[in-house]
This record gives sequence, C-alpha cells and structure tokens, in this order.
Amino acid sequence: MRTFSTKEKIRILFSFPVIIAALGYFVDIYDLLLFGIVRIPSLKSMGLDADKIGTMIINYQMIGLVLGGIIWGVFGDKKGRLSVLFGSIIVYSLANIACGFLPQINFMDKATAYALLRFIAGIGLAGELGAGITLVSETLPKELRAIGTSIVAGFGVLGAVVAQFTVELAGSWTTAYIIGGILGLALLVLRISVAESGMFKTIKENTAVKRGDFFSFFTNKQRFAKYIRCVFIGIPIWYCIGILVFMANQFAPEMGIASINPGKAIMWTYIATSLSDFSSGWFSHVLKSRKKAILYMLLFTFVGVALLLFSGRKSENMYYFYCFWIGFGTGFWALFVTVAAEQFGTNLRSTATTSVPNMVRGSVPLMLMGFDYLKNTNSVIHSAAYVGLIAFALAIYATLTIRETHATDLDYVEL
Repeated sequence: MRTFSTKEKIRILFSFPVIIAALGYFVDIYDLLLFGIVRIPSLKSMGLDADKIGTMIINYQMIGLVLGGIIWGVFGDKKGRLSVLFGSIIVYSLANIACGFLPQINFMDKATAYALLRFIAGIGLAGELGAGITLVSETLPKELRAIGTSIVAGFGVLGAVVAQFTVELAGSWTTAYIIGGILGLALLVLRISVAESGMFKTIKENTAVKRGDFFSFFTNKQRFAKYIRCVFIGIPIWYCIGILVFMANQFAPEMGIASINPGKAIMWTYIATSLSDFSSGWFSHVLKSRKKAILYMLLFTFVGVALLLFSGRKSENMYYFYCFWIGFGTGFWALFVTVAAEQFGTNLRSTATTSVPNMVRGSVPLMLMGFDYLKNTNSVIHSAAYVGLIAFALAIYATLTIRETHATDLDYVEL
C-alpha cells in the first residue's frame, strides 16, 4: 500500500472536492432535519396536530427521499456526479424557501401544502450525500478514502446542530427554513469550480458499458444480495433518529419526564454523530476493516438503546445523554455509505451510493407504522424495543456477511 507524508495527507484530505462535498452535506443535513426540529412549533402555530400530522409529513419527506435516491443515483451514473450536485441542491433549496412562506399559503390546506413541500424537499435532499461520497471516493487514493468520506460526513452532520441554534436565535421556524434555502443556493456558486470524477469520465467514453441501470440490482442474485445488505446495515441509524430522537416527546410520560424537546434531542444526537463520523474513518483505517468498525459501533449503539429504554425513570437531561450516546454509536453513517460505494462498479456506483442511504431513510415510514401499530397493545417503550430488535438484527447479519472492502480498487465496472 502507498504511504503518504503528513503534508500530502493534509493536501489530499482537504482538497476542493472534499470541502465542497462537506459543505453540501452540511446544508443537506440542516434542511433534512429542520422539520424534525420545528415540527411541534410549526404545526402548532398553524393549528395542526403535532404528532398525527407530523408523522404524516415525515413519511412524505422520507418517501421523497426514496424516490429522489433512485432518480439522482441513476442521473449521476448517466450524466455525471456533478450534475447531481447542482440539480439536487436547487430542488431542495427552493422547497425549503417555500416552507418559510407556509403561513401565507391560503390556496390549499396547510397540512397538504406542508407535506407536498417536504416531499419535494426530500427528492432534492436525496442526491447530495450519494453524489458527494461517490465523487470523493473516486477522487481520493484508496488508502485515504474512508478518512476523506468521514470528514465529509463529520462536518456535514453539524448542520443539524446549526439548524437547532438557528431556530433558537432567529426565534422563528419560517426564518430558519428561508436561511437553509439561501445557504443551498449560495453553495451553487462554489460548485462551479469542482471537477468531474476521472473514473466517470473514462467510463463515459465507453458506450458499450451500460450505466445507471437501477433495476440491475434486482436482476442479478449476487448483486441484489450486496445491495440489500448495504441497506440493512444503515437501518438502525434511522431507527434511532426516526423513533427515539424525532419522537422523543412520546417517551417522556413513561419515563417520568415532564417534557422532552425533540429539537434538543436532535442537536445532542448530531453533536455526537459529528464527533463519531470524524473518527469512524480513522477507526476503520486502524482496524484495516470496514466490517469490524461498523460491527463494534452497532454493538455500542445497541447497548445505548437498551439502557435508554430499560434503565428506569430518568430526567430530561439523562434522555439527552442517551441521545448523545446513540449519536456517537450511529456515527458510522459515512462508513456505511462508503461501503455502498465500494461494493459496486463505476457504472453503478452513483446509483448504489445515492439510493442505498435513501432506502434506509425510506424505511422510517415502515418503522413508524410498526411503532404506531404496536402502541395499540404495548407501551411506547416496548413498541420501540420490538422495532429496534428487528433493525439491529438485520444490520448485524448484513455486516457479518457483506464483502470486506477496505483499500479495494474502485476502477472497475459491473458486467
């Protein structure tokens, strides 16, 4: 394996593609999680049910992410990684600015308008991470790939923290939406100077290779097994975010807590996730194994979830402490997306890397449906635990059985 001097590492790891991908993911996370932060105040201000309508809107956003993941993934393999970085940010930035004007919308039902705008935002938000990780993975040397993608994710998830502070400082959820949209449009200017992936340029010239065929994941048994394992690995991350963090206020009564602010739960989760994302690539690099790093972090997260749900009555701050614990454990998000990028050839890499994390996000409506159904006959805590057991079982199985991709060469195609 090639060795690099400290100066070379700094130059490579803080190159323009890495910086632009990190800034893009920062804005993406800000806009993606902003609804979770302002869900209660925004819906209450418009006279809507924060739990019932809020769950419906989250589901619409997540379905948009699934659809967008497929669209942008295919687009990235057919037209290029940069086309996605430009197109997706325009869509979600304009949708978020429109969310800032929801109180002024009178030509349709407010709940319907909110859900529609979050659906459109979800489509746009789906493209950012996959395109960025694909570009960075194909640009950086294989020895530094995981560290580079960890920098992208580690900085990017701080967008959730900034979103919480923006809401608090602005004192208005509408202003927070508009700020997020403006940040996205401003980033477009910086993206003009980013170069396309060399690997993609090479394969684009070969017209004999079929690119961006999403359905090819389902027509080949071995390829489908790789794809579904990639999806399974990430499900516990969004189980934790979608149920334990987004719906934190629902756990308060059974835990003896007067109230829990979901916005603060998101903030503390993502502070820890940022720290963990920065270190997960290094952890994988030291272990020389993607699988071991992900498995250890999954087990760490599982312990945190078990303690959160079954360690008895707790205070509001103790709940935030466990959100921090869980956030640190689920900081393998960048590593999980990198694994998805490394499993497939250049002609399908963008399709896989963009659709896989959004399939994971798209599992949230299914988990919320199961969670709500189980609450009819079980406590909130036990309902969450049953869903969590399934999520973690699938992820651990997939991690143990997927192909190790540490320091593998990515310059190949899927036949």
